[in-house]
Amino acid sequence: MKTNLRIFIGALLVTLIFSCKNEATQKTTESTTPSTSEVDKTKGQAFVKDDESKPTVLHIAIGSKDHSTLVAAVQAADLENALVNAGPLMVFAPTNEAFAALPEGTVENLLKPENKAKLAFILKHHVTPGNYSKDFLKKFKKLGQASNENVTVEVKGDDVYVGGAKIIASVPAGNGIVHVVDKVILPQ
Repeated sequence: MKTNLRIFIGALLVTLIFSCKNEATQKTTESTTPSTSEVDKTKGQAFVKDDESKPTVLHIAIGSKDHSTLVAAVQAADLENALVNAGPLMVFAPTNEAFAALPEGTVENLLKPENKAKLAFILKHHVTPGNYSKDFLKKFKKLGQASNENVTVEVKGDDVYVGGAKIIASVPAGNGIVHVVDKVILPQ
């Protein structure tokens, strides 16, 4: 019984000593860590150059002349690193024409720094976990988006519409699939 008590007290003392040491180390680390505003925004997985892996959903959009507005929006919302994670991700990527069809001034207004959160929310409304082909999507009625809202899936003949946007092409990616759509999918 005394041996068990000694072991317990010894373990308790060791735990207390290490937790105090950890707390001191954590305080030192916190004081030397740069604030979010000081962090270089060109760091992270999205900015690693890799010529051997299959392109991610982000890199497919960057390489497409028809998605320059989407890429500018992703950059303005600081979502590059989110779109290169392991996924799988389905990105419903509106074309430049889809953005141009929005009311005049909408895109310019959303790209302003003070609208970053709103822009990020709209962009997350175009992302779904998974990697489903256009044909497989025909089996769904709704999809849960990264914005925590749902969008409807409709089938009209051979065409598939997600949130009212027609899928006009699909490109497989290393971390999912990019479905090119003809409209911007706006949250409710």
